[in-house]
Amino acid sequence: MPLTNILARHLRRVAKGASTCHLPVAVSGTSVAVALTAVFWWSQQMAPVALAGQEKPRKTSSFNSGETRPPEDPAAVARGKTLYGVHCQACHGMDLRGGDMGGPNLLRSQVALTDQHGEKIIPIIQGARQAQGMPNIGLNDEDAGAVAAYIRTVIGTIGSQGTPPGELKPLDIVVGNAEQGQTYFTAHCASCHSVTSDLKGFASRYPEPRALQARWILGERSINQDGIRNATVDITVAPGQVVSGALVHIDDFLVTLRSSDGTEHSYSRNGATPKVVVHDPLQKHREMLPTYTDDDIHNVTAYLVTLK
Repeated sequence: MPLTNILARHLRRVAKGASTCHLPVAVSGTSVAVALTAVFWWSQQMAPVALAGQEKPRKTSSFNSGETRPPEDPAAVARGKTLYGVHCQACHGMDLRGGDMGGPNLLRSQVALTDQHGEKIIPIIQGARQAQGMPNIGLNDEDAGAVAAYIRTVIGTIGSQGTPPGELKPLDIVVGNAEQGQTYFTAHCASCHSVTSDLKGFASRYPEPRALQARWILGERSINQDGIRNATVDITVAPGQVVSGALVHIDDFLVTLRSSDGTEHSYSRNGATPKVVVHDPLQKHREMLPTYTDDDIHNVTAYLVTLK
């Protein structure tokens, strides 16, 4: 099933106030852009928070990180990388996680994690643990120190839990055609939205493209300043007696509204009783969600980022 259809189904569940909702772990045949949108949409619906619009800096792992150390000598690290590839990689692996010859994972080694200047790694390279199966590699102090510097450098790139070592490159999702996005916007969105009115400065409000993409798919007006969805509801509590207010929660058994004086009122539901009519300004967004193609999402996002 296409991811957009799955998301639409979950949007409808959330609109009905479902307290839990699980997206599938993996869906094939969809773009990264749509997957990212799913994540942002989920966080906005189930736990509405203000989007800062800024990429958070990469955090060092609190579980498996080494001690803070001064920067290494780049020349020593480069030499150490070469020596590691020749003498160590077969046992400890190209990524230090263990190799074909059964060497331990150095990323979890307390020796490697706490080594500061080679004082713990160098003796092992030079034979201090031969009794435990670690052979003497035969490197002098300088070369062994270079290998230690390289190992410390790799460990220093460990990210948050579950993130492998290495440089975290920001994901660029602005890969669509802005002109085609404008054409789509004119045909499908301009009847409700205007780039000179509600969308004026849209990209300035959401400078981070992933946040911007999530907002236009979800609908910028989905959550008001009180954290309540901008939908209203009319409830016929008795013949000729209708109460109205902002929709707070709705499911198959209960509907809650907030009246104009700020008080909340809940009513039990039993099938079609009482009659409940929801007025949701974002209903059109939900109806359109299954119709988006990957190109539509890419192109509209590329167009909207130009609305500074």
